[in-house]
Parts: sequence; C-alpha cells; structure tokens
Amino acid sequence: MDAKIIASFRWLSKDGKLLLAARTLRTFAYGFLSVILAIYLKLVGFEDFYIGLILTATLVNSVIFTLIASFYADRVGRRKILILYAALMSLSGLIFFLTTNYIALIISALIGTINVTGTETGAFLSIEQAVLPQMVNDLNKRNTVYALYNMVGTFAMSAGVLLSGLPQILTQQYGLNQIESIRPLFLLYSIIGLAVLGVYYLISNKVEVQTNSMRHKPLRETLSPKSKQIVGKLSSLFALDSFAGGFVIQSIVSLWFFTKFGVDLTTLSYIFSIAGVLTAFSCLAAAKIADRIGLINTMVFTHIPSNILIILVAFAPTFPLAVALYLARMALSQMDVPTRQSYLVAVVKENERTAAAGITNISRNITQSISPSIAGYILQSLSILSAPFVLGGALKIVYDVALYFNFKRIKPPEERDRD
Repeated sequence: MDAKIIASFRWLSKDGKLLLAARTLRTFAYGFLSVILAIYLKLVGFEDFYIGLILTATLVNSVIFTLIASFYADRVGRRKILILYAALMSLSGLIFFLTTNYIALIISALIGTINVTGTETGAFLSIEQAVLPQMVNDLNKRNTVYALYNMVGTFAMSAGVLLSGLPQILTQQYGLNQIESIRPLFLLYSIIGLAVLGVYYLISNKVEVQTNSMRHKPLRETLSPKSKQIVGKLSSLFALDSFAGGFVIQSIVSLWFFTKFGVDLTTLSYIFSIAGVLTAFSCLAAAKIADRIGLINTMVFTHIPSNILIILVAFAPTFPLAVALYLARMALSQMDVPTRQSYLVAVVKENERTAAAGITNISRNITQSISPSIAGYILQSLSILSAPFVLGGALKIVYDVALYFNFKRIKPPEERDRD
C-alpha cells in the first residue's frame, strides 16, 4: 500500500469511508477505557476477583451481541443493528459515569458495548468485517482494505490511550482525587457512542446483503456444508487463540504494570499509545507480506515471535526492559488480525460472510470472556504476576502451530491463481 492509495481512497466507496469513520471514533473511546477501567474499579474499592468479573461481563456482552448480529443482521438489516449497538454503547458509558454500584456496573457491562481488550472484539466488528468487501471498487484491494480498517482503528485507539493520562493532569492541576478525575472519561465515552450512532445513520442500504435470499433462509442453512467445515475448524482455533489472549488483554497488562512497577496512568498512556502506533504500522506491513507469502503464512510466522516476547515480559526484572519487550511484542502481535479477517471472507461465499465472521468472533469472545476472571483469581489468590503472560503466550503458540497445519493448503482464490 503506497502513500497515493492512502491519500485518495478512490477505490473505497462513501459508505466504506463512513465505516472507517465509525471505527475511528469507536476505537478512540476503547483506547482510554481499556487503560482506565480496571484501575478505576480498583480505586473504587473492588477486589481483583470482582474486577475480573466485570471485565468478563464486558466480553460476555460481546458474545451475546455478536450472536445476534451473526444470524439476524442480514435479516433485520445491518444498518439497524449497528445503530442499536451504538445507542447501547452510549448508555453503558453513562451508567459508569453516574454510579459505582457494583450490580449496576455489571448490568452496564452486560448490556453495553464496553471494550477492555485493547483490540476490538465486539459485535460491531462482525458486521463491518462482512460489509467491507462490498465497499471496495477494486477486488484486488481486499487485503488492503482490511489492513486500512485495522490501521485507522489502531491509530485511533493509540490516540485514545493517550487521553487516559488526562486524569493525572486533572489531579495535579485541579486537586481532584483519582476517582473524580477518571469519571469524566466515562461521560466522554457515552458522547462518542452518540457520535458513532450519527455516523451509522448516514450510511446507505448498500451495506445490506445484495440479495433477498438470506431474509427467508432457515438459520441452519446460513452456511453451506463446505463453509460449515471451514468455519467450524477456524472457530475452534480462534477460540483457543482468544482464550489465550484474554490473559493479556490491555486492562490486565495495565493492571500488571500498575501493580508490579507502580506505573502511573500518564506513563501507561504513553506505553500503550506507542504500542498502538507500532501495531498500526504492522497492519500495513501485514498486507504487503500477505501479498507475497500468503495469508496463513503471514498469520503464523509473525504471531509466534510475538508470543515468545509476551512470555519474556513476565520475567523482565526492570521496568524499562519490560516495556521494551512489550513494545516489541506489540509490533508483531496484531499482524494476524487483518490477514485473518481477509482470509475468512475469501474462503466463504459472499452471502455467508456475516454469519462466518459472527460465528468465528463468537467463538473468540466466549473463550476470551473466561480468561480475565482466571487472571484476576491468579493475581489475587496466588500472587503469581507472571502466570497470565506465560499461560497466554504458550497457548497462543499452540494455536499458531495448529492453524498452520490445518489450513496451509486451503488458500484464497488469488493465492490459488498465483500457484
């Protein structure tokens, strides 16, 4: 992808640009929330186990809403579902702003679209992932549009992460306590949710399935037998990867740096922002590499080194070394994301994309929703700070090896043509 392509976007439709705008706004909000949420809950007085339960509830929400999107978005309307989810995103932020009641926060985490992972896993993703190929005028740009989609989201998330340093500035300049200085960010999250809703309101019906067959098709026939086999295997493998990733979501990493090294919010915001920039550029590199060596090879051979690095982070004796290893890991860890998304839509039929994306994302969200609670238990009960990183990294390596041997021969059309 060269600078001219990025500047012009002539190959991307108006609706495609609006989807990029919605993702930019949304992931900006996810950026600061993923850093502050666990720390805020700790400051309010909740124990690590209960913090883990709230983080798990946000991921359970992703499972439920992605399930709805997978099987009903193409029938009810993708645009309508996106608008509804944006409204719930706004509502969840408002609840966190207004109260610290634990039951209310659990309910908010379950009904809203709060993202705490540092990467997007929610229900928006499944619908947009299925729509993107329809937004591209040049079919050869499929890998490119997924790289761009992830790049703008990651850059926006990095900017949002920087904003997580604002509470410390408010504390120093205006004498607010830590809880009071963090709470306004939840209100901002709610306002951004309304802005996302506005963007979705502007998109056209071109984002919908272009045939009416899906509206009357039984749910059990959403995928063809061949696609069911492919999606079933991918879902199982993605579930393992996501379960492993749940041990090292950004909120857990943030809490780990805060607990082990006493790192303040401003410093954390710089770390995660730099990590986001490195990740964003890696999306561009991923598209280039995939065009040369293939999507599966790119997914596996960039992912294994990143998982070795996250294990090494756990044993870093000093803060500077831990940061260096973490940043090196983040420069590689997300290169499988645009390639995974592009691969999935390429190996199923066009009218199966929403369901395929949703099913694989559900499998990811279900297993990832379990890990934070386990990580919280380990941190509180066993006091083994390194365990989540070691478990997560080791399981991810198992996933990489299994993915390679199961799918190295199942190639997208353009790779088969090259062969």
